[in-house]
Amino acid sequence: MKANPHSPALIAYKAMTYALAPAVPWFLARRKARGKEDAGRIAERLGVASRARPSGPLVWLHAASIGESLSILPLTERLIAAVPGLHVLVTTGTITSAKLMAARLPTGAFHQFVPLDHPGYCARFLDFWRPGLAVWVESEFWPNLIVLAHERNIPLALVNARITERSWRSWMRAPRFIANLLSRFTLLMAQDRASAERLRSLGAIHVEEPGNLKHDAAPLEHDAEALARLRAEVGGRPLWLASNTHEGEERAAAEAHLALAAAHPGLLTVIVPRHPARGPAIAAELAAMGLAVACRSAGDSIAPETQVYLGDTLGEMGLFYNLAGIAFIGGTLDETGGHNPFEAARLDCALVTGPCDFNFAEAYAAFEAGGAMIRIAGPADLPAAIGRLLAGETERKRLSLAAREIACADSGATDRTLDALLRLLPRGIERSTGHA
Repeated sequence: MKANPHSPALIAYKAMTYALAPAVPWFLARRKARGKEDAGRIAERLGVASRARPSGPLVWLHAASIGESLSILPLTERLIAAVPGLHVLVTTGTITSAKLMAARLPTGAFHQFVPLDHPGYCARFLDFWRPGLAVWVESEFWPNLIVLAHERNIPLALVNARITERSWRSWMRAPRFIANLLSRFTLLMAQDRASAERLRSLGAIHVEEPGNLKHDAAPLEHDAEALARLRAEVGGRPLWLASNTHEGEERAAAEAHLALAAAHPGLLTVIVPRHPARGPAIAAELAAMGLAVACRSAGDSIAPETQVYLGDTLGEMGLFYNLAGIAFIGGTLDETGGHNPFEAARLDCALVTGPCDFNFAEAYAAFEAGGAMIRIAGPADLPAAIGRLLAGETERKRLSLAAREIACADSGATDRTLDALLRLLPRGIERSTGHA
């Protein structure tokens, strides 16, 4: 695809990345000190591979972090099954997603950290891996990496694209910049109609709407022994979960616990923050509220006196959803825009959410319309919603069953995305029967 004329902002961006190059060592050292970079793999951020390139065809998928990388696992498996000898390189930018990918990528796929968006690092990365197809997931655009891949005649696809109202308004301040980037993609596939319309308004010409890949993801995995231990520790106590919480939402969950404790003796509230590194600060805040807190990261068990169990660890959300049965989805009481509701719904949780859901607006609307979600207006309504489900087992089961049916219905998004990507593969790469 021919790119639109260069925008002044794109030229300025490239110049800025060159100018900032001397600060990169300091930047990476600072991130490493804060636990945001893997010290043993930091060269990957400079475009230096930490493993040999496998021979044969290679497709590169880039996903920003945990949610995006998990959503492409079924797609990765089907790509490998559809093309004999194909290897899939998955890049992300966070340590948490790297650990998850190391554990869950299928045979034939492997992980590297995405290089920082400097022309030299990006060129080194692309020239080493030589992907036959580059697939970007959701909404993370790295301009130098996109431009350099396009200049190397690597077909570019944007799949499961998500453009929120907020990001759309930001991009509208630089219309030629984003139009130039979008013009370099051969394939653009939006996860919902709103994102498709925003992409078109930003200059995208042909945008497909295959559905949301997150709708088709497999249930989150969990450690069966760990789940059995937690269930034994909980016993018959009433229990609910606040998942993927952000600053302020832990306090709201704690206040809900205090409001409900008298009516539900032995109540246990489980809080799993979106960013586990905040665990110590959250524990201190809740302890100051007079609550007895046990922290999973410290190896604490759930004792009879424990009021709040803090799941401040990585990659265990499946464990907590299996344990809970009732889940408040965080990021909905502030301006985060909500988190993936399908994960909790697939594991038989009754869903409670706040008003802010722009990250998954269509999905939340579908759950709400299907009678599979309780929506609250703000933190003050959280105790009543949770209390309603703790007191009413029939309603909890009705909500969780409705949510599971919605979440487990195959949307076909993965199949439609796979078929579109296979058509972009270079000639000479054989597809398996059924994908010719």
